[in-house]
Amino acid sequence: SDHTSIQLRIRAALKGEQPKNLLPFIGNERENRPNGIAFSLIDYLQLVDDTGRIIRSDKRGSISENSAKLLTRLNIHKDNWLKLTTEFGKLFHGPVGTLQELTDYCEHLEKRRRHFAASCQYFHCN
Repeated sequence: SDHTSIQLRIRAALKGEQPKNLLPFIGNERENRPNGIAFSLIDYLQLVDDTGRIIRSDKRGSISENSAKLLTRLNIHKDNWLKLTTEFGKLFHGPVGTLQELTDYCEHLEKRRRHFAASCQYFHCN
């Protein structure tokens, strides 16, 4: 889709740049890590490619060993990953995050209910 961050990242990567409005990929986790996403752009692109090959009926594919390791680091089971990537709009219609992030969000907006907290817990959005 032209409306996702992957398009911005691909266009920027082809120019050797980092999109200004997106966090950079910083590689493996570190204690004193700079602000960024704790895996590489290559790992991200591989996961997106693997996912696309599974979703598309005219392509053969599966989650590669490298992508499986990334999902493990993110604490997301591959079946949950596929459900999240294919049905995200059906599963969530509001904020998504850890329970603490949802709590903080609701407190900030002075809301009493944490909508979709059960879904976030079920799909391990942490």
